Amino acid sequence: MFSPYYAFARGRGPARALDFCAINVALYGAAGKRWAMTERGSAAVRRSPHRLQVGPSSIGWEADTLVVRFAEVGVPVPRRLSGTVRLTPSALFRDIHALEATGRHRWWPVAPCASVEVELDRPRLRWAGHGYHDTNWGHEPLERGFSGWHWSRSWLPDGSTAVLYDTEPRGQQPTALALRFDPSGHCAPIDAPPQQPLPQTLWRVRRLARSEAASAPLLLETLEDAPFYARSLLTTQLGGAPAQTFHESLSLDRFSRGWVRMLLPFRMPRRAG
Repeated sequence: MFSPYYAFARGRGPARALDFCAINVALYGAAGKRWAMTERGSAAVRRSPHRLQVGPSSIGWEADTLVVRFAEVGVPVPRRLSGTVRLTPSALFRDIHALEATGRHRWWPVAPCASVEVELDRPRLRWAGHGYHDTNWGHEPLERGFSGWHWSRSWLPDGSTAVLYDTEPRGQQPTALALRFDPSGHCAPIDAPPQQPLPQTLWRVRRLARSEAASAPLLLETLEDAPFYARSLLTTQLGGAPAQTFHESLSLDRFSRGWVRMLLPFRMPRRAG
């Protein structure tokens, strides 16, 4: 959905999304970051009810585990990034949520509470922990429906997950979703704590995070700092307890600008196969 090639093609007329597919892999750690997001056309894509393959990488269900196998080359430094991620949900959630009043954009938190095992060949690393899986889709390009959004996923001490989703639809009132998912498969709304500002990134992307008023969100690390997007690791407070929080801010006004799309191929190259 952030493909500059897809955006350029749509500017010339109707375009098939299947011709603009990529699997994004991002690795963060003490040894540095690696990023791969190579786009490929429909000739490199294979689909079945339980598996998606894009070039040398694939995502598919094997019994009750979602398995991601990837063999990519990072950018802008061309280093190999390969391995396997196995995500096993504690429960699957069926409810789908509208992200704005018309229902043209929807979000499905498929497995908000999950365990994950990661085994990398390049670089050679291995770890296990808690994971998350969701998906969203719409009937129009994101930048047509929204000026931006702020999203966070927090892992709580009791093993549950809280998701806070604040969208800024064009021509509508802002929408706020605040949900708590427990490992047994139960979902319930929660009171959304107030929004509080985070420091702007080097690209001056506006970041807002929710945390209870007694405890301002603490920025631990900015994982991605792009002209239209920021990905961050925070500590917040929810339900009176500290929470490890993964946070994203997205500016679709920025993404719509031509100069931003001209920069994206440096992070998102395109190959025929």
